Amino acid sequence: MLLVAAESTARRPEYSESERQFWSLRQRSQPETPVFEDAVDRAWVKGPLDAFVLRQLKEAGLRPSPEADRLTLIRRLYYDLTGLPPTPAETADFLSDQSPDAYEKLVDRLLGSPRYGERWGQHWLDVVRFAETEGFEYDRTVEGLWRYRDYVIQSFNDDKPYDQFVREQIAGDEIAPEDQTMQIAVGFHRLGAVRRNAGNQEVASSRNEVLTDRTDILGSAFLGLTVGCARCHDHIFDAIRQKDYYRLQAFLARTDEQAIILASQEEQDGWNAQTKKIRDEMKQLSKKMEELQGEERTKMAQKLEELEDSLPAPLPAIATIKMNDDPTPINVLNRGNYDQKGEAVGIRPLGVLLPDGTEELPLNTPKPKTILANWLSKPEHPLTARVLVNRIWAFRFGKGIVNTPNDFGMNGERPSHPELLDYLANEFVANGWRMKPIHRMMLLSSIYRQASNVPSQKAQTKDPENRLLWKFNRRRLEAEEIRDSMLAVAGKLNGKMGGPSVIIPVDKELVQLLYKPSQWQIADDASEHNRRSVYLIAKRNLRLPFMEAFDQPTALTSCARRESSTHPPQALELLNGDTSNRLAKDLAARLEREVGGIPAQQVERAYLLATGRAPTEKEKALAVDFLKTQSLGEFALAVFNLNAFLYVN
Repeated sequence: MLLVAAESTARRPEYSESERQFWSLRQRSQPETPVFEDAVDRAWVKGPLDAFVLRQLKEAGLRPSPEADRLTLIRRLYYDLTGLPPTPAETADFLSDQSPDAYEKLVDRLLGSPRYGERWGQHWLDVVRFAETEGFEYDRTVEGLWRYRDYVIQSFNDDKPYDQFVREQIAGDEIAPEDQTMQIAVGFHRLGAVRRNAGNQEVASSRNEVLTDRTDILGSAFLGLTVGCARCHDHIFDAIRQKDYYRLQAFLARTDEQAIILASQEEQDGWNAQTKKIRDEMKQLSKKMEELQGEERTKMAQKLEELEDSLPAPLPAIATIKMNDDPTPINVLNRGNYDQKGEAVGIRPLGVLLPDGTEELPLNTPKPKTILANWLSKPEHPLTARVLVNRIWAFRFGKGIVNTPNDFGMNGERPSHPELLDYLANEFVANGWRMKPIHRMMLLSSIYRQASNVPSQKAQTKDPENRLLWKFNRRRLEAEEIRDSMLAVAGKLNGKMGGPSVIIPVDKELVQLLYKPSQWQIADDASEHNRRSVYLIAKRNLRLPFMEAFDQPTALTSCARRESSTHPPQALELLNGDTSNRLAKDLAARLEREVGGIPAQQVERAYLLATGRAPTEKEKALAVDFLKTQSLGEFALAVFNLNAFLYVN
């Protein structure tokens, strides 16, 4: 069903022409690629991206930096595309390949690696605030939500067209209700926190919270707009009316949570019987406990907790949604209060992007989410493609062309290279919304290959934040990259992909802070503890201290761009933490196993594994001297603390 404008548009326009002409709401331009006469400029420009950047550099009187050396480039590529360091053998192969397309072949190989999906899938999981538990007091696990994580990773590895990726997540259950992959994809709507209040639950309040959260993430993730600011009143800065906020919410009015059980009827009957038996016993003990006092009451409470812990594990399931026949009425709420209902509304996308007079559709319109998904994924949509290519650019170069990836509105930053942004978005759509060609275009550019450590007083003065891209932005590894790299360097990384999330050992004091410590059931197979970080349980009320110290997001709201802070707990984790000390012992054992007991060879091997290069003469002398008085394990721990290990140039 199409949204069409009403015949009469004599009424006052909903949006002024100036509102409609804001840069991100206008149709994309068709910019011409700059051309240069100077031979040096032409040699530097490897493609259109370079041309757009070089033009602005020249206008500012600046020059790009020289190309980084090959050791720097291979480490940069591996981390950016896989989140893991290259092995010494992989580095040696690249350095020895003298063919003119050696770099290009490496880019293609890494884009084809299954590790690419794990690395780039994590970025999307940040954006959609992926977690497998509901947060708040109970922080209940949503059984099977890990399947959404695997769906994202597989979609990135398959280079699934982004317009399809959008439609599947928003409306997969309507598009193909019998397809399990589609049901997993719409698990997107189950990713937010949910308040569960035993005994005094305000059903209308909780439903409103859920719908609000699901609406806000549509704006952040796909539109790059702070639509949530229009929940209580017309958006103060952007052209989003409060009424339009609730019209957007109305697309979700018939959406309820659902668990599709992946077990036979016999298995389900057995599970239900066992669960009922234990719960009936718990009810009886609870009644008895009301009559007890003191130590007897304490013992009974402990027995109740033991019984609850003995409940059978949840049956395998798909965490998804279903369409109900009775839509939740959607009203404009006075200051967002669920009990202060105003005008009732139907479904309609944001009015500023529609012709004046476009009417609402009723809440019971068939397949409402499909209508929304098709509108978002239109090739000419001014925001969808721009927002996505800007996300890729931001992760690739450290800053987005729009340096507020979730805010393309008035309060967001203006694009540093507006024509480049439109060029990328146009190419993205023209190439079938596939991401890998956009990655490849960026990776093969001269912009990406620049050195990061080139001092330029003129550039520092004119462009201290490097918005014009006169050099590459050095960055610290993200939390997952640091942990995964430690595992890889120590020779302990378990490369198994997919499957249920892993719970690893953590301080007992932290587990005791949970509503139910039994929620933290450590995986029996110790080898599972060494899986990549993307496969660790994403629990809202207990983040691993190591990951939290290195700026892993909370998963309560969309994280468009991770911070990179520097503070004392990071040093404490790297020097005194269980993770770093355990893996330092493993690295020491690997060094002894691979090169024996000669300190100089141990130092060389450690540097090759951890930093991708041989140590300098000074580094080697200092390390060998260190080993005269300290253990190999202490040296391995020091290696994990090197800037050359923790940073990508």
